[in-house]
Amino acid sequence: MKIRFLGAHMFESNRTRLSSILVDDVMAIDAGGLTSALSFEEQERIQTVLLTHGHYDHIRDIPALALKHQHRTIDIYAGRPTLEILTTHLINGTVYPRFHQQPSKEKPSLKLNSLEPNGVTKVNEYEVKAVPVRHAIPSVGYQVRDKQGNSVFFSGDTGPGLAACWEQINPDVLIIETALSNKSAGVASTPGHLCPSLLKKELEDFRRLKNYLPRVFITHMNPEVEEDIRRECRQVSDELEAEIDLAYEDMELVLPDKPS
Repeated sequence: MKIRFLGAHMFESNRTRLSSILVDDVMAIDAGGLTSALSFEEQERIQTVLLTHGHYDHIRDIPALALKHQHRTIDIYAGRPTLEILTTHLINGTVYPRFHQQPSKEKPSLKLNSLEPNGVTKVNEYEVKAVPVRHAIPSVGYQVRDKQGNSVFFSGDTGPGLAACWEQINPDVLIIETALSNKSAGVASTPGHLCPSLLKKELEDFRRLKNYLPRVFITHMNPEVEEDIRRECRQVSDELEAEIDLAYEDMELVLPDKPS
């Protein structure tokens, strides 16, 4: 399994992109920095996009992807509230065409697929599980498992209180948001975000429940406090004896095939 970080930040600039990762060049999770990170040839390979929630920085590039690829159908998977936001506010016939109905209802640019929480869905050659996380609006993280048994969990935006989520997953790699530094610990959980001190508590709960810690990558960072996040996550890594790294744009990670 190959994972490419297309966008690893919560604010966009000429050096940072919004939230999105790409799995094996064919499946994207979130679409904040999706089209801006990929050539047209790379976009052509995308078959599926999973959306964690309906905030703009996670769904923004869906209309742009559909507009360029009206010759084929791309599958969009999300919870019902997220699909409602997408069709009401972006592909609503005013801001952008209703790409889930055009160019024709028989062959639309986008096929919208609703996912039930905690259910496992076969998506092409992957098993996908949508697991509720804690955020300001209904949100899920995704565990994606390939046919070799490799698995990654992408949290999307989330605040603390993830024990119920941890019970549902067993990833080799955990990609989790840590948007803020510890100086914002008192306010981070209100909109549903993490800082390194809150992340530490969630990882401790994970280890208690699962008796291991996966490799951890930090994403959805506020670039203005990124160096603070880096320093504070390094301390968490030392204290937990865990492998924790900050993601960055165009970073690639390859999970080797497991022995059969």
